[in-house]
Amino acid sequence: MSQLSSTTLQHPGIAQSNAREAVVPVLADWASALGRVGLAALFLWSGYGKLVHMDGNLGYMKAFGVPAPELLIWPALLAELIGGAMLLVGLKARWAALALIAFTLPATFIFHAYWGAPADQVMNAQIHFMKNLAIIGALLTVVAHGAGRVALDRA
Repeated sequence: MSQLSSTTLQHPGIAQSNAREAVVPVLADWASALGRVGLAALFLWSGYGKLVHMDGNLGYMKAFGVPAPELLIWPALLAELIGGAMLLVGLKARWAALALIAFTLPATFIFHAYWGAPADQVMNAQIHFMKNLAIIGALLTVVAHGAGRVALDRA
């Protein structure tokens, strides 16, 4: 009898441990991929919305006092579409996540500053502020761990 099988017979927990060690990386790979897909969907959807509803988005930017919204909407739109696409396929995902953080952080403080919102809008703005912080947290996870193995760039 081989050493592995005799050890497994003497210690049945080892077989379970080996199986768990084989399954956990696969789950982590797919969890990472699905997380990236979720993040990508958010940014792709938002970038597409800016493109097809340009006037409404420009009005929203103007309402918050964004200077030169007709100019600034384009880098925002491109950051969301390109960064979202890169996250989706796992191409230079760390750089894409950093770019999306650079976009999301100031947008959070400009558009969701709940501390200065009218009383009837505070809760909604605070929810969006906290949601954006969670998105930044997820993006930081991509920065820290890369795209994972289910990606064009396997890191």
